[in-house]
Amino acid sequence: MAGKDAARLPRKAYERELLRLQTELVKVQEWVRAEGVRLVVVFEGRDAAGKGGTIKRVAEHLNPRVARITALPKPTERERTQWYFQRYVEHLPAAGEIVLFDRSWYNRAGVEHVMGFCTSEEYRLFLRQCPIFERMLVEDGIMLRKYWFSVSDTEQQERFRKRLQDPLRRWKLSPMDLESLTRWEAYSRAKDEMLVHTDVPEAPWYVVESDDKRRARLNMIAHLLGSLPYREVPPPVLELPARPPSTGYQRPPRDLQTYVPDYAARL
Repeated sequence: MAGKDAARLPRKAYERELLRLQTELVKVQEWVRAEGVRLVVVFEGRDAAGKGGTIKRVAEHLNPRVARITALPKPTERERTQWYFQRYVEHLPAAGEIVLFDRSWYNRAGVEHVMGFCTSEEYRLFLRQCPIFERMLVEDGIMLRKYWFSVSDTEQQERFRKRLQDPLRRWKLSPMDLESLTRWEAYSRAKDEMLVHTDVPEAPWYVVESDDKRRARLNMIAHLLGSLPYREVPPPVLELPARPPSTGYQRPPRDLQTYVPDYAARL
């Protein structure tokens, strides 16, 4: 483990470059808002591949009214009777918005297919319709970027072990996550077939090596920035106004309101 840790990107270099890239993401946000761009970024990959941490860094300094994270739960009984892509369509961006899909319609090509949650006919239909669906999005002017986070089996198992022992991250583990360890090859075959059918020129896949989370985050964000024709939008000129003179307002006595106890004073 010592040699493995030594090969990872140093924290100081990572944090310095991450801040620079996040500053550029804010510029992208303002460009999206000013130009009425519609941007969709799809994050896919194996469990514990680092998607969530990367999404968190992408959105960390962005306005949630402009950039929102979409992570849909399992479909309801009503949604199961809809056209498969229907419930994703309502989460697509309007002009001036960014949507980050923490998993997406590709659930059908991955977990649903491997775990038997969909039929073979539904799976095959998805592989035929998905490129058509994504071409429609792109033809309508939506900017679509798709990232697959690739993690090795040994690194995934180590991350699962750490989550199992960490009370702050224990919630990230589910029985289905652990079962993915025993279905590694099945998920690998599903991913390979998914890429064959859906890696199309209009909406290509970009694979992110994510055994080193720091490198993966920087690489993904840098690639996203490089793929967008954004420009810096000059911010409006703002000046703090002078505080007006008092008109005699008196704050009510403190004992008329209920204050949170000063818990921090006991530390």
